[in-house]
Amino acid sequence: MDSSTTAYCRRLEQALGGAEKLADVTGCCAQERLTGNQIAKIFHTMPEEYARTERISLVSSFAASLFLGDYAAIDYSDGSGMNLLDIWTRSWSPDCLQACAPGLEERIGLPVASYSALGAVSSYMVDRYGFSADCKVIAFTGDNPASLAGLRLDRGELVLSLGTSDTVFTWLDHPRPNADGVNVWVNPLDVDAFLGLLVWKNGSLAREKVRNACSGGSWDTFISQLQSTPPGNGGNMGFYFYEREITPSIVGVHRFDSQDEPVSSFSAETEVRALVEGQMLARAAHTTNLGGVLGAQTKVLATGGASVNPALLQVVADVFNAPVYTIDEPNSACLGSTYRAKHGWLGGASTAFRAVVSSAVTEKCLAARPSADAHKVYSRMLERYTRVERLLLTSGSK
Repeated sequence: MDSSTTAYCRRLEQALGGAEKLADVTGCCAQERLTGNQIAKIFHTMPEEYARTERISLVSSFAASLFLGDYAAIDYSDGSGMNLLDIWTRSWSPDCLQACAPGLEERIGLPVASYSALGAVSSYMVDRYGFSADCKVIAFTGDNPASLAGLRLDRGELVLSLGTSDTVFTWLDHPRPNADGVNVWVNPLDVDAFLGLLVWKNGSLAREKVRNACSGGSWDTFISQLQSTPPGNGGNMGFYFYEREITPSIVGVHRFDSQDEPVSSFSAETEVRALVEGQMLARAAHTTNLGGVLGAQTKVLATGGASVNPALLQVVADVFNAPVYTIDEPNSACLGSTYRAKHGWLGGASTAFRAVVSSAVTEKCLAARPSADAHKVYSRMLERYTRVERLLLTSGSK
C-alpha cells in the first residue's frame, strides 16, 4: 500500500486541527491513498506538472467524461473519499483545499448529487457507436456507493462481508465520523443520508489460524467446538489481531477471563468461541460507534466465503440481536450502476430510489435468528468489549 503521502496526511490533519477534526469534516482521518493527499504530493514534488494541469478527475468522473465529451463533475459519494469534501455541506472544504494545493477547486470542479444528469452523450458516441442523441449521462460514482445501490440497502440494514478482510457497510442517518479508520460518505441514493464503511484486516485469515491451531485444520471440528460452548463463553473474551488492525489500531492476541484479567491461553473450544465472539462484538461495537442503529428493524445481510458457516452466522445474529440473511449478488456494483442510471433518468431528486427499484428482486435467504436470551448476554459483553478495547489502546498493545 502506498505510504509515500504520509507526511502530507499529517500536514492536512494539522491544518484542520487534528485527525478527529478532519474526520468530522470529511468523514475520515487522513489516509495515504485518498486523492487530496496524492494531489498534495504531486504539487510539492512536481510543481511544474501541477501548474500545467487543467483538470483533475477521479476514475469515475473521468469515465463519465468519455461519454459526455467534456469534463464530468465528481459526484458527492465518490467525492467523499478524497479528504476534500465537507460531507455536511456537500461542498469542497476550503481549509482542505488550501492545505493540499493552490488553485485546486478550479481543477476539480464543483461536485454534484449522485443522481445528477450531466448532459447528453457526445456526438462522437452518437456517430461512432449509435447512441441515441437523447441519451443522458448520469454522474458516475465509485464501487462502494454503486454496491450500496445494487444491494438496494435501506434504513435498518447492514451488509457484513466475511472474507479475507471483514467489512461492514451500512446506511447512516446521523453518522459520528471518527479517526479510528472508518469512512463515511454521502449516500448516493438519498442526498440527505450517509453510508458508512468499516474494514477489519483480521477476518477469515484469523479464523483460519485458530482453526488450524485448535481444530486440526477442520472447519467441521471448528463448527462443532463453536456450538459446544455457550453464548458469552463463560465470560472469556479474546482479541485476535495477527496483523495490526485498522479499527481499532491494535496488534497481537489478547485473552481475558470473566474478571477482565489477562490470561495466556484458553482451551481449544473456548478459543474458537472467543475468536468468533470477539470479531462480531467488534463489528457491532464500531457500527454503533459510527452512528449505526441496532434495533428492532435491523437486518444483517451476510456475504463472503464465511457466510456459508451456519454456526458463525448464529453468533452474528446473537451479537447483533437481529436476523441474518444471506445474499448472492456477485456484480452488485454493476447492477447498482444501472439502478442509479434509471434513478437519474426518472428525475433523481424528485423520485425516491426505493420507487425506482420496487420491482427488482434479490433473493435474501434467512440464515439465523437471534437466540432467546442472546440480547441479555451480549448487551453486557458489548459494554465489556468496548471497555477492554479502550484499555488495550492506551497500553503498549497499540
